[in-house]
Amino acid sequence: MKKNARILVFSTEKISDPAIDMAGLLKLHYPPTVYTITVPCSSGIKPSWILHAYEKGFDGVFIAADGSDCVFGETCTEKTGNVVSVTHDKMKESGIDPARLRMAAICSVCSESFVKQIRSFNDYLIKTLHA
Repeated sequence: MKKNARILVFSTEKISDPAIDMAGLLKLHYPPTVYTITVPCSSGIKPSWILHAYEKGFDGVFIAADGSDCVFGETCTEKTGNVVSVTHDKMKESGIDPARLRMAAICSVCSESFVKQIRSFNDYLIKTLHA
């Protein structure tokens, strides 16, 4: 059985990236098979990017969303939620379990929350995909 899932994280430059960096500085451990791509705003993520990650062998995709702190507008959370909803539909059409895509608002000081989310997601993916 695999010990860690391959997880792609879409993280935002101004909001969630500092939290992820701080997790490393604080030595808060999460699986080494987590890969991060920085984007300006989580609402700009395209469903095709997420689906491409699964095609390339990622077990899960996690969107570290801006939440209400987004510098690009107050509707960021709603727009990101719409991206997730559209992607869930496309995942179902492709036979991919929609639970392999998660989103949570991660603020710039939410290192512990990020690590907790990733560990939980990793556990879920290992249990369901590699049992």
